[in-house]
Amino acid sequence: MQRRTLLEFGVSWSLLQTSAQAQDRQRAAPLRIGLTAVILADQAAFLTRWSDYLGSRMGVAVVFVARESYQNILDLLLTDQLDAAWICGYPFVLHQSRLQLLATPLFNNRPFYQSYLIGQQGKQGLLSGWSNLRNQVLAYSDPLSNSGWLVAQAQLRAVGLTPRDLRRSFFAHGHRNVAEAVASGLAQAGCIDGYVWETMQLQKMAAVEQTDVLWRSDWYAFPPMVAKRNDNNPALWALGEALQSMTKDEQGASLLRALNLTGFAKPDAALFEPIKALAASVNMIRA
Repeated sequence: MQRRTLLEFGVSWSLLQTSAQAQDRQRAAPLRIGLTAVILADQAAFLTRWSDYLGSRMGVAVVFVARESYQNILDLLLTDQLDAAWICGYPFVLHQSRLQLLATPLFNNRPFYQSYLIGQQGKQGLLSGWSNLRNQVLAYSDPLSNSGWLVAQAQLRAVGLTPRDLRRSFFAHGHRNVAEAVASGLAQAGCIDGYVWETMQLQKMAAVEQTDVLWRSDWYAFPPMVAKRNDNNPALWALGEALQSMTKDEQGASLLRALNLTGFAKPDAALFEPIKALAASVNMIRA
């Protein structure tokens, strides 16, 4: 009789534990992913669809947190207010000792993109490249952008110009804003992520249709999805897997098409060495 009572108690305790664990999973905090503005007219609706998709694959709710700058996103990530972030390769190499890679997007099936120098459409004769920027107004994207700032510093040096040789420069706080600044004449030239420019052109956005590409950089590692180093949250591993599996079903493929990406790949830190070398060349990081 006593044995039967103990067995029943054991079964009841096991069921209670299972129920408690299930409730804990339901109450588990969502995975918070930070990013800067996505280049879509329906950004809020798209991010809702993407978070629902990832959450259903991971078994953990996903919440996207959008901020204006990479610095805002980085600050939130490094103070544990975010779990993961989609940042540029430049802040990754600056803080590589504190960050781990989760996945790298694929653009045209490759984990690379370029920086573009753009000008107003039809004015190539007046402005054909970096050497013509003396006394001109130049729009940057973000102080932590590889394509929208760091590449420009190296190119200005290469043609013998300093920022003081410009009439003025300013940060537009977003690649889309760079295109709009150049299209409107607020700037004569702008430094922009080539992937963003190509995606805006694909979507027939008015601003990019009023600009021309004056120069294209070498290829650099595409902005990665990262988390804090040594964060062992299993949801981060699940996020990397979910991103890399998006090509395997139509819903994931549809979301990728909206982003003008062809997938996500396993990360490779070696791909970011050219950005690290570029930063070292303009004394923004130790080699």
